[in-house]
Amino acid sequence: MNEKLREAIRAIRTREYYSAFAESPSPKVYGDAAAGEGRAAFEAHLGSRFQVSTPGSTGDVATETSPYGLALDVSYPRVDAKAIEELMAAARAGMRGWRDAGPERRTEVCVQVLEALHARIFELANAVQHTTGQAFVMAFQAGGAHALDRALEALAYAHEVMSFHPPSATWTKPGRSGPLVMDKTFTVVPCGVALVVGCNTFPTWNSFPGLFSSLSCGNPVIIKPHPRAVLPLAITAQVCQQVLAEAGFDPHLVTLAVEGEGDQLAKELALHPAVRLIDFTGGNDFGDWLEQNAHQARVFTEKSGVNAIVLDSTDDFNGMCQNLAFTLALYSGQMCTTSQNIFIPADGIATDDGRVSPADVALGIGAAIERLLGDDARGVELLGAIVSPAVLRRLERAERSGKVVVASRAIAHPSYPDAVVRTPLMVAVDAGSSDYQTECFGPVSFLISTASTEDSLTRFGQTVTEHGAMTAGIYSTDEEVLAAAREVALQSGVALSENLTGSVYVNQSAAFSDFHGTGANPAANASYIDLAYVASRFHLVQSRRPGVPPTVCGRDPYRPQ
Repeated sequence: MNEKLREAIRAIRTREYYSAFAESPSPKVYGDAAAGEGRAAFEAHLGSRFQVSTPGSTGDVATETSPYGLALDVSYPRVDAKAIEELMAAARAGMRGWRDAGPERRTEVCVQVLEALHARIFELANAVQHTTGQAFVMAFQAGGAHALDRALEALAYAHEVMSFHPPSATWTKPGRSGPLVMDKTFTVVPCGVALVVGCNTFPTWNSFPGLFSSLSCGNPVIIKPHPRAVLPLAITAQVCQQVLAEAGFDPHLVTLAVEGEGDQLAKELALHPAVRLIDFTGGNDFGDWLEQNAHQARVFTEKSGVNAIVLDSTDDFNGMCQNLAFTLALYSGQMCTTSQNIFIPADGIATDDGRVSPADVALGIGAAIERLLGDDARGVELLGAIVSPAVLRRLERAERSGKVVVASRAIAHPSYPDAVVRTPLMVAVDAGSSDYQTECFGPVSFLISTASTEDSLTRFGQTVTEHGAMTAGIYSTDEEVLAAAREVALQSGVALSENLTGSVYVNQSAAFSDFHGTGANPAANASYIDLAYVASRFHLVQSRRPGVPPTVCGRDPYRPQ
């Protein structure tokens, strides 16, 4: 067994720290030439036709624009509704050989894919940066190293669940006239074609768990990337095809389906009877549609939510403000885990600086944001760029929804003058407002005045239960309040972080230890990654035949003498 896989299996059982892929892009880790070679490989794609095999495609399509203003002009084989049957046939052609390879061999090949992707991590990071707007270091970490860790985590779970039962067994039942003996085999059989629908903001991090869970369990995978973030998943598909072919398998076990504007290809693919698994990350409209219409498939969705922080008290006011400032600023809040709603009693909270009002909390967080982002050159490396005009429109609407207590400002990017960069906005609203009860994706948070901490916890629980959430946080020096917050989190089904004041943030999760989503509230119907996420991606099919009774020195030990 590959050493990385062995360590990953150990880590998912202990939940201790483990990372298989170095997250620092430092030359000390990857060598002096790696960054330049990766950048050159990325730039070689610009203005060219990407080389990937897509059966049934007709013509090419280019749909990406960089949030940093860099001209991409990468074209890909286009898939439309007329190409779907040929694409499905190609995906299924190698399915039997992949199934018969067995769990050990499939997992081994998938680990080889991860190693090959890791060899192109700088190229991949540049592709993620210029399709999502993430800053380079974040793109390297989240889009490269951490995404690969999540993929390896999926393989570890898949290996464990597929090997839980033996591949064969002899069943012997004693009887008066001799034993009944049956020889049995138990085969892991894939469900069918898997469809992975990528998102714009985290095309690799969000797609790799479903992709490698399905593939390792024997299912061919069709990757349908978001039109604005194709290149990272095109590189992924290309590497998958290369490694599969080199290992003696059909390269079309992984294919890339790129659509043109308005094609609605994901809907066409999702309803095809051969598609039995669907992984989707994105908005509620399409996520709900998949759950309600793709009845022939098992559908795994991560949708929108309203992540919350409850402020009750703290013994480190500055640490709390600094931690929240980083949380709100990272990638301009364009993360499904970023806190949106900050609940605080109207009469303030107890701190090591004395009683602090909601207005003072806003000043504290605002000052921490300014310290963090005051140097524009440093600030853009945390904020990245706004991914789409829709985020800006939400930001402008939010500014009119209440009293602005932390203003958002524009920053000029020193390297990319066409990039749109904004600092976080915080708006103070009353608990009766409806503005904070739906997701406002982007650099927007609401400071919500409540009657008491108890009221804050109640409203936090209600919003999560009704609208979903991926993360929640609580700040309190009172163990009874912390216990109450845990109970609300358990009942509403959301992951909770308590009293974060250091370098761990509520919107970050660690592979092999933290679960991403719970599947217990409307924001997601599954968790990255638990056993249930993987186990439903295959069937266990048995065969049996009469066996030969065991004997001892030529004598049947079960027959009376």
